[in-house]
Amino acid sequence: MIGISESVMQFLLALIVVGPLVGAVAALLPAPPGLKGKSPDQAVLRHGVTVTGAVLLAAIVLALGFDHDHPSKMQATTDISWIPALDVRIHLGIDGISLPLLVLTALLTFLCALYSYFKLPEGPSPKAFVALVLVLESGTLATFAVLDLLLFFLAFEMVLIPMYFLIARWGGAQRAQSAWKFILYTLLGSVVMLLGLLLIGLRSGTFDMVALATDNHPGLTKSVQVIAVLAIGIGLAVKTPMWPLHSWLPDAHTAAPTVGSVLLAGVLLKMGTYGFVRILLPIAPDGMRTFAPYLAAFAVVGIIYGSLACLALARPGAKGDLKRLIAYSSIGHMGFVLLGISTMSPTGVNGALFANIAHGLITGLLFFLVGALKDRTGTSDLDTLSCPSPDHRPPPSGSAAPDSSQSGAALYGKAPHLGGLLAFGAVASLGLPGLAGFWGEMLALFGAFKPADDLSRPAYLTFMAVAAFGTLLTAAYMLIVVRRVCMGPAAGADAPRLADVHGYEFAAWTPLVALTVLAGLWPAALLGLTDPAVQQLLAGGKS
Repeated sequence: MIGISESVMQFLLALIVVGPLVGAVAALLPAPPGLKGKSPDQAVLRHGVTVTGAVLLAAIVLALGFDHDHPSKMQATTDISWIPALDVRIHLGIDGISLPLLVLTALLTFLCALYSYFKLPEGPSPKAFVALVLVLESGTLATFAVLDLLLFFLAFEMVLIPMYFLIARWGGAQRAQSAWKFILYTLLGSVVMLLGLLLIGLRSGTFDMVALATDNHPGLTKSVQVIAVLAIGIGLAVKTPMWPLHSWLPDAHTAAPTVGSVLLAGVLLKMGTYGFVRILLPIAPDGMRTFAPYLAAFAVVGIIYGSLACLALARPGAKGDLKRLIAYSSIGHMGFVLLGISTMSPTGVNGALFANIAHGLITGLLFFLVGALKDRTGTSDLDTLSCPSPDHRPPPSGSAAPDSSQSGAALYGKAPHLGGLLAFGAVASLGLPGLAGFWGEMLALFGAFKPADDLSRPAYLTFMAVAAFGTLLTAAYMLIVVRRVCMGPAAGADAPRLADVHGYEFAAWTPLVALTVLAGLWPAALLGLTDPAVQQLLAGGKS
């Protein structure tokens, strides 16, 4: 869109990856006297907003300087020898697949830093909080920018420790157990993944992802690819998360602070699916063909399982937690991403990449909203948040009176703007046409309708039918949540009120709403980036 020299593009990408890490170190140092403001805590929170804002600005400039006429070409590349003995290189670059995820990560982290400036979760030192968020951002951005298998693994692992401490030190109830479950699941998966990455690198003689994706390496026989896909796929599936390796996710989301849930759902889950697309599809295509039907089967089971779990949580009297419900919905949504990848077709993979971005925007917004609702009411319990139905009968004589948050108007009456945003997020999540959630799921289903030529079409037609039924279940539980939480009697003069959307919340949430609408109305803006890159990737690097 704008002319930027390659050297400037290289500098911008390096700044995006390394900048948050430098900012994390600076956050732990004493603030200069002129920048302390009212208190040291305010200074370090402002530092977090400044660093993440600068990274977002650099990502936007990088996107504007990206050659949109050749999105399949690796751009802003840096290639420096790091460990010559192992031929490990500091190799960075972006194409139409990684650029949207890079910008999404920078955006969500900035919005979380802005939100935390005004609403810091209860916990230890703000310095540690800001430093951990910046380390998390650096690791995630590096995952989407590196082009070396061992660097990818290091970046992939870099995010685990900061997320563990964000949950364990700033989380809610049962945060210690949830944090341990998160770290144990992901570390065990990563150990297996490392073995697969080493197998590919040692058998091919290189860890360079571009060379591996474009050259035929005799050492990567079909049996080697099958073993590598199994090992790497397990590690990626845990992070995605794929059923049945998902059980860490609901606990982690329920215990995490608001910004932790936003980053976990909006960014960290994308690292797993990105690994499937960037590593396994182009480097081990024969191994992927072997496991693709099984991946699709696990994906559609996850779609149905996540939806049924959400329906159970949404049932009146189930004491379901709204944060936990949204976490289970993520299992279903990421199932559509895995289904699209498993088709190994351009349509399906493009749908998976689109659904990745849509899920990051929509679920990030939903976790922001539920966090705000919990701050106002002190709970995210659905039964407590729900308004009585019109035929609600008073409790029997002598029984406890209903909670005050249940009486009177529902959320539309107590905080109409907050209720409207929650309803918007719900209908976007269920895939309403015209919003971002629709296109990814629809393209994944189209990909399953016509998978790659060497995959069983009858099997994928079955997977498509099951996944399509899952969209109906998604609509059912999301509409139940809207009806129970948002809809109810009109507000009376004596009805309890909640604080509506604050200015900082409006600033943090508006970009997510706007991009959800924009992606829904103009999907070509994203598909125009991903499709040429996907076509070349599936063709083995040949245009």
